[in-house]
Amino acid sequence: MKSRFRFHLCCVCMLALAIVGCKVKRPDDVISESKMENLLYDYHLAKSMGDNLPYSENYKKALYLDAVFKKYGTTEAVFDSSLVWYTRNTEVLSKIYEKVSKRLKAQQNEINHLIALRDNKPKMSESGDSIDVWPWKRLIRLTGEMMNDQYAFVLPADTNYKDRDTLVWEVRYHFLEPMLADSLRAVTMAMQVIYEKDTLNRLETITDPGVHQLRLYADTLGVMKEIKGFIYYPGVQGEKAGALLADRFSLTRYHCSDSLSVAERDSINQLEALKTDSLKKVSDQKDTKISKDSLRKVDDLKDNQRISPEEMNRRRTVTPEKKPEQIEVEQHIQQEKIEQRRERQLNQRRNQQRRQSPSR
Repeated sequence: MKSRFRFHLCCVCMLALAIVGCKVKRPDDVISESKMENLLYDYHLAKSMGDNLPYSENYKKALYLDAVFKKYGTTEAVFDSSLVWYTRNTEVLSKIYEKVSKRLKAQQNEINHLIALRDNKPKMSESGDSIDVWPWKRLIRLTGEMMNDQYAFVLPADTNYKDRDTLVWEVRYHFLEPMLADSLRAVTMAMQVIYEKDTLNRLETITDPGVHQLRLYADTLGVMKEIKGFIYYPGVQGEKAGALLADRFSLTRYHCSDSLSVAERDSINQLEALKTDSLKKVSDQKDTKISKDSLRKVDDLKDNQRISPEEMNRRRTVTPEKKPEQIEVEQHIQQEKIEQRRERQLNQRRNQQRRQSPSR
């Protein structure tokens, strides 16, 4: 038993030594992993702050980085040399940057939340389909009095809103005692969506308790700009008002599945394919017709070229028959030539006579 125990103990020790030996050994002059994580976190924050400075304050960039190095008791040279070692050991550096990225994202979410509280606006909605984008409280109480008879909201759209999105605003209503809702005390629930090209509105009058919803959808109105809505619960003078309790607020955004657009694109592609096919067929028919005509002409030329020597001699010797019109034209031309010749002869004689007359 003791020998077996010693054997197992030796195996465990050898395994531990192998694991320690396989681990990357960090030099003493390199910044540790935990310290490097914190330093990189502050370093990127300082770089981001420096990049957002105006041109006249660019000198502060170096001051921000020096403050980070002083905070961790190091210098820029040591930081650069340590970063060189970490870049050669990418596995260690990737683990460090995963932690830094998570911390930066968490910090960004906190900043967005603070900005939303400061500006009294919701932060950016989540991406994806079937997302509840309602950012405010989900329970209100209206009494019907002048200062407490309505609730309104304005929600600006962000980049996560897509074309042809569907919005569903849902609220559950409770009419409390001592007076229930009637035709005079009806609740008005309305929603408006402002698009790039137009605006859509939906209004509903509510007289019974329960869950009620408004749904708006646009197909060709462009980019969504803003979403507005209100709940109005009027009071009646001289009567004691019964309170209205509204809860379970939700504003769900549904992305379009694009099945219609895909079908439309497919039909367009099919039409274009048919057009190209028909044009191709017509061009092919023209090409075949032209090729047939050219071949026929070539064949005719070949047939014409296939003439015997006797036929060629006969065609040379035999004069073609002339038409009467052609004969008349040729005779007229000959007559003109004869008259021109006579006129030249007369002119020559006259000139000779003129030359001889002075000599006499």
